[in-house]
Amino acid sequence: MKRFENKTLLITGGSSGIGLAGAERLVNEGAKVLITGRTEKHINAAAERLGTNAIIINDNAEDNESPARLVSIVKEYGKIDGLWLNAAYAVGATLDRMNKEMIEKMFQVNVITPMLQMGALSPYIKDGGSVLVTSSSAVYEGQSSVSLYSASKAAILAAARCWATELAPRNIRVNSLVPGPITSNLRSSLPDELRKQFEDGLAKTVLLKRIGNPEEAAAVAAFLLSEESSYVTGSSYIVDGGLLMI
Repeated sequence: MKRFENKTLLITGGSSGIGLAGAERLVNEGAKVLITGRTEKHINAAAERLGTNAIIINDNAEDNESPARLVSIVKEYGKIDGLWLNAAYAVGATLDRMNKEMIEKMFQVNVITPMLQMGALSPYIKDGGSVLVTSSSAVYEGQSSVSLYSASKAAILAAARCWATELAPRNIRVNSLVPGPITSNLRSSLPDELRKQFEDGLAKTVLLKRIGNPEEAAAVAAFLLSEESSYVTGSSYIVDGGLLMI
C-alpha cells in the first residue's frame, strides 16, 4: 500500500526505536519524512537506513529553541500532512532520590517541549491532517520508581485529548499511541546480559509472553497517521501484548 504517497510528515524522536520504525514504514509507503534526533550515531544510522526521502534534523528537546527551529524547517516544505510527537526519555528513581533538577528535565523533554512544538507547528498542519502523541503503558501500571516518567506521559496523554477537541474544527485528528514493553533504547544503558534478564522477566507479565518490537508499534502508528483512521480522534491505542489485561 502507498497510503502516504505525496505526503510529508514530521516525527520527533525519529532516529531510533519506535520513531525510526515508523519513519521507515512511512517512507516505504510513499512519504517524505522529517525526523528529529540528537545522538550522532543514531542520526547517521537513520539517514543511511531511510535514504533520500528522509530529512534528518539535529534537535535537542531540552533546547528552548526547538519549536522555532522545527517551524523554520517545516516552512521550507510548506504545510505538513502529519505530526508525530514521539521524542522522550525515561529514567527511574525512588521517591527519596528524586530532586527538582530531575523533575524539571523530565518534564522539559517529555511535556513542555512537545506542547510548545505542537503550539508552534499546529498552523502548519494541513486541515484534515493527523497528529499522533506517544504516551506509555507506564501511565496505568502504577509501578514503583517510575512515578516521574509515568506522570510526564500521563500529562502529554491528557494534553492530546484536549488537542483533539481544539483541532476538530479543522478536521485534524489527534490520537495517542500507548506502547507497553517494546524493544527500544530506553534500556540501552543496561549491560546486554542484565537487559536480557530484565526483558525476560518483563515478558512473563505479558499475555503474549514476549517483548514487542518497534515495527509492531509502528504499524499502529501508521494506521493512526493515515486516512484509514479518518473517523478516529481523541483515542488512545494500547500496544502492550496484553500487559494491562493482567
